[in-house]
Amino acid sequence: MKTTLTEENYLKALFHLVDNEGKVTINELSKFLNVKMPSVNNMMKKFAEKKWVIYETYKPLIVTENGRREAALVVRKHRLTEMFLVKKMNFGWENVHEIAEQLEHVHSQIFFDKMDEILNHPKFDPHGEPIPDKDGNIIAQDLQKLSSCEEGETVVFASVTLSDDAFLTYLNDRKLLLNTKVKIIKIESFDKSMTIEIDEKKEILSKKATEKILVKK
Repeated sequence: MKTTLTEENYLKALFHLVDNEGKVTINELSKFLNVKMPSVNNMMKKFAEKKWVIYETYKPLIVTENGRREAALVVRKHRLTEMFLVKKMNFGWENVHEIAEQLEHVHSQIFFDKMDEILNHPKFDPHGEPIPDKDGNIIAQDLQKLSSCEEGETVVFASVTLSDDAFLTYLNDRKLLLNTKVKIIKIESFDKSMTIEIDEKKEILSKKATEKILVKK
């Protein structure tokens, strides 16, 4: 049976919350989706019937292997679409999220497999996030927040935790793109803002920005 648009939005939310926080409560899911608790409870009972989650009242949700796979396949469609828009239609990485939100609900698996083939099976989307394969498998990354790095370190910008267009435009304005080498010059003790060097040019990033930038050493 095909998943509904609402179910896919819930699946994707579960994927992101488990991925970033390791556990999911009904309250966290409610806040993430901006949906009232009774509605979330009802949907999770349906998910439990489908064997996508283990649902017990007053306990965190446990996403099953089947649920994880279903969620990963929704994310696959979203991230493939973003990559196609950037690589084949010349959209900026800051302009693709909302379009992908609409196209990710197309049910044709052949459509997305063909997109994957045209793109030569990319491993990552335009924001540096891994694209699940057609079986829902996903590459594990060893990344850390830029905010956790120390003065004097040189790291490589690998991904972002926020694909908001305003934030990506903020990065564009500072020429901070994926795979850019970043040298940390100074971290202010007062507000933890960071002075970095990119191609011999210095930029200052807010603490809020460094929390959303993921890097590898």
